[in-house]
Amino acid sequence: MKKLIYVPLIVAVLGLAFSAFAQTMVQSGTWSANTNTEGYTLAENQGDRSVLVSVEFPESFVVKPDVIVGITLLDATAEKNVRYKIEVFSVSRDAMTLRISTWADTKIFGINGFWMAHAEGNMESDY
Repeated sequence: MKKLIYVPLIVAVLGLAFSAFAQTMVQSGTWSANTNTEGYTLAENQGDRSVLVSVEFPESFVVKPDVIVGITLLDATAEKNVRYKIEVFSVSRDAMTLRISTWADTKIFGINGFWMAHAEGNMESDY
């Protein structure tokens, strides 16, 4: 019976030890694209169009982070349906690239948003 008491105690001590050495690093910021952005075609022509937006993280992560993005502004013509897609195209420890796409006859003159990146690190890394 005494052995059963030690198992939860050992698990709790190990959990505290591991959590003392692990940290979560979180960074956030904003992104934007508009007709002044190089390669921007979302306001022109018809069909499938996209633009890539590069974002550098303020500090490098120890490991590749998970990223979420959102929209804060969308400037599009009211005469057509609004169609858009935001993809986190690639992520590294230092930066990420977003792909903003539209299709058919949608015309987007500007689009802004936010991002949040987080990753587990360790005490040895310099945050």
